[in-house]
Amino acid sequence: MMNFFTNILPSLSHLGVWGYWLVLLAALLESLVLVGVVVPGAVLVVFAGFLSSQGYLDIGDLIWFAAIGAILGDGISYYLGTKGMRFFHNENKLLKADHLERGRQFFHKHGSKSVFLARFVGPLRAIVPFVAGISGMKKSRFLFWNIISAFLWSASHLLIGYFFGNAFTAIEVWSTRVGYAIGAIVAFFVLIHVIRFITVKHGRQIAEFIRSVSSSIANAISSNPDVQKLVKRYPTFFAFIKTRTDRRSFSGLPLTLVVIGFVYVLSLFFGIIQDILASEAIVSADLQIANLLAYFRSPELTKVFLWVTLLGKWQIVIISAVIVSITLLLWKKKSYIFYLWLALAADEVFSHLGKLLIHRNRPANPAYFENSFSFPSGHAMVAVIFYGFLAYIWIRHIKNWKHKVNIFFGCLIVVLAIGFSRLYLGVHYVSDVWGGYLLGFLILITVTVFYEWKQWRKGSAEHERIVISKKIKLTTAGLVLVNIIFYVGFALQYHPQLVSSVQTSIQTIDSDINAYFIEYKIPKYSETLIGSPQEPLGFIFLAKDDSILVQGFENAGWSLADKVSIQSVAKIAEAALLHRQYLNAPMTPSFWNTAVNDFGFEKPTQANNVDERHHIRIWRTNLRQGNLSVYVGTASLDTAIKWLVTHRISPDIDTEKSFVKDSLQSANAIESPQEIQFVDPVLGTNFSNDAFFTNGKLYIVKFK
Repeated sequence: MMNFFTNILPSLSHLGVWGYWLVLLAALLESLVLVGVVVPGAVLVVFAGFLSSQGYLDIGDLIWFAAIGAILGDGISYYLGTKGMRFFHNENKLLKADHLERGRQFFHKHGSKSVFLARFVGPLRAIVPFVAGISGMKKSRFLFWNIISAFLWSASHLLIGYFFGNAFTAIEVWSTRVGYAIGAIVAFFVLIHVIRFITVKHGRQIAEFIRSVSSSIANAISSNPDVQKLVKRYPTFFAFIKTRTDRRSFSGLPLTLVVIGFVYVLSLFFGIIQDILASEAIVSADLQIANLLAYFRSPELTKVFLWVTLLGKWQIVIISAVIVSITLLLWKKKSYIFYLWLALAADEVFSHLGKLLIHRNRPANPAYFENSFSFPSGHAMVAVIFYGFLAYIWIRHIKNWKHKVNIFFGCLIVVLAIGFSRLYLGVHYVSDVWGGYLLGFLILITVTVFYEWKQWRKGSAEHERIVISKKIKLTTAGLVLVNIIFYVGFALQYHPQLVSSVQTSIQTIDSDINAYFIEYKIPKYSETLIGSPQEPLGFIFLAKDDSILVQGFENAGWSLADKVSIQSVAKIAEAALLHRQYLNAPMTPSFWNTAVNDFGFEKPTQANNVDERHHIRIWRTNLRQGNLSVYVGTASLDTAIKWLVTHRISPDIDTEKSFVKDSLQSANAIESPQEIQFVDPVLGTNFSNDAFFTNGKLYIVKFK
């Protein structure tokens, strides 16, 4: 899909004046009563505004064309309205009488202003002018509101697209991987919201439909003569199947589904253990995601996620469990208390067992140190067990379907937030959190099944309505308040020793650098998120320290890229709005040896904009040659903004390497560089599928 947009955008430049007429047509159809309820003209107009920001169409001309199209569309709808309402009837799939009734109500509620207001209200945009015609609204009054609303509508929609496109062009989304990750997270939460909405509105109907279809299929199969013969031949086996699928008994279909789910989750759990122990791809992805999140770590967000992670801290969970237990006693639900503490005890036991058996070390770049082993994540486990069990109790006794669904998704968000906090703080790998979720879910399933089985055997009347006095409700509210106060107080007093940086052991190079890379298998290529090789390294820099390296590049006219932060992103947005240059804009991070680049330098081209820039990314190493630190780097020339995501690079990276070397030499910042054959010639693609080629040579550059 990304390649499609990347390829289709340049072809739009050939539309010329036809692009404006297409916008006019889209605006007209959007306002036309016969088709406006289904044609996404507003979306097309916004997209035209985006194209204008990319230089394909003029924004001023677009406003005129879109406004004229909208005026004509409303005018035609008004004229058709004067001819009657024979177009609308309930049998029509598009122009239903219900639509007309909504338009009438809107028109009579807002009077003549309805023509203006309806322009900005979805399907009513095409209906209200028609109603105005039916109602005999004066032509002069209609024309006045029609023209005013058309220009405001076209300008607002086009400028939304124009601002959106300009912002993305100027902002330079610095990380395709991060962009994809953020996009995936946003899409995931949007998906959760959509699923929640669908479940609230249609969950029961969908479940009933599935049950009905399943029942029909089962009846059809059981009535088949061949199947009936098999049943007679193997009565014991089919009697077992019948028992296992009996919906009226807990030991029937409910237990069967639970067992299937348990076995599936268990297989996932052992699968992730196997991946950790044997899969280099999983381990590599774990390391690089940890390093990437460390790159975006900031003091402000670290404080936020420290508060979030405390929701899974044992002190908070234990006090919360005590308060929940007291509440359950007050509400005469004491049968849950034993199983709640059983689940928490199982969490403690299996968490320690997992850590002792797997013996996995924590990530090397945490925000603060944890003393135990890494797998599985105890916070992720207890989040699923404790908050999942609370949600189970609540859902079990609430009658309102919408409330049940909201509780489930609320619990899901809390669990996900706790897990992500462990990743952001750098105290766990992704596979640790995933393993914790799976193991916690296994414990939760087991405990809740035991509870349900016990209640089924007792024939308990847990679902009977219990009258709770006002005093008990007030006491419960007080307990909840005590729990919140304890959490806030604990969080305010919780100050783990934050880690500024992790020192690595220094290795001294006595021999040829290239030979050292080969002997100790030091990576010669930059990497993708999962460790696949990209461009080969183009530079080995030798400098006394970081300050000499930075000073040398700055003397050569290069700007040190700012770290990604709220402030730097705000500064980019300001530069975009005011059309200013931002020489230190954050750039796309890259990976080498699982680490994100430590420095990024950039230099504008003659175009002097964010579309085209020289970039070089540099990593520290733990190597020294004499009294000089060893750094490695890759260089690229950005030639254009790709589809809202990243830059397209020039495929000739050798020319860019020479440019970097020459600029440093011209500034007298380096000694005479040495060029060596570092790898074989390469023809490949980078993480965003841009082609590149290189002769495989590398410059060894020593700063003065």
